[in-house]
Amino acid sequence: MSLPPLPPPLPHPVVDSHCHLDTAVEASGLDPAEAVARAAEVGVTRIVQIGCDLPGARFAVEAARRWDTVIAGVAIHPNDAARMRPEQLPSTLAEIERLAREPVVRAVGETGLDHYRTRDAAGHQTQRDAFAWHIGLAHATGKTLVIHDRDAHADILDVLDAEGVPERVVMHCFSGDAAFARACLDRGAWLSFAGPITFKPNEHLREALRITPLDRVLVETDAPYLTPVPFRGRWNASYLIPHTARFLADVLDRDLGEVCQALESNAYDAFGGPWGPDR
Repeated sequence: MSLPPLPPPLPHPVVDSHCHLDTAVEASGLDPAEAVARAAEVGVTRIVQIGCDLPGARFAVEAARRWDTVIAGVAIHPNDAARMRPEQLPSTLAEIERLAREPVVRAVGETGLDHYRTRDAAGHQTQRDAFAWHIGLAHATGKTLVIHDRDAHADILDVLDAEGVPERVVMHCFSGDAAFARACLDRGAWLSFAGPITFKPNEHLREALRITPLDRVLVETDAPYLTPVPFRGRWNASYLIPHTARFLADVLDRDLGEVCQALESNAYDAFGGPWGPDR
């Protein structure tokens, strides 16, 4: 499967607030260095690289050390936590805690709950326990909590409320409706929209975007997945953010430049301040 062509550049820089450069090279063959360069060419000048397991977390830290336009998030993905043997989890989380204290790490995540791929009661409990642990780590380190939520909206809020909402929370690849958006916004979260908001059936995502204040909106790829229209079904990469950013501006009926400025500023606010060679 070939990669889509580069879109026209954006009028103002934006941030890909959630990306998996390591998974992308495995899926599409796009080298991380080329992925970063292609993104910058179209105005996607900063990337949040997310690790979902120990190898991914280590890669995220290494990538953030290599490129000053990249910051890292580290965690054990809820599905990975549910699949792990009970005796493995404590030492794995201890290593995540060590990595989370690295200066290039700005986020604890992605963590959360996934009731789509993990369906058994024991797996759900393991996910809840791991999610609670990651929330505690976000509190302890002062880093942004990045939440994965798939078919688990009510339980996500239950665990957040029980453990206490950290200072900064990002709802990665927001998948709820307007009511759930309001519940997340009431807890101070930023809502990050990915390719699915461009899919025709997903009017509920567009309704959620419309009720979200502009200063709480983020944009992401989740590359190499969730490629936006018009390239749905092909591999994703950070350089395709312009398609989603333009779509957000159209839904909001706002000037594209204004939206891009907000997306950049919001990402800096959500992840603890600006980063990059000129900061």
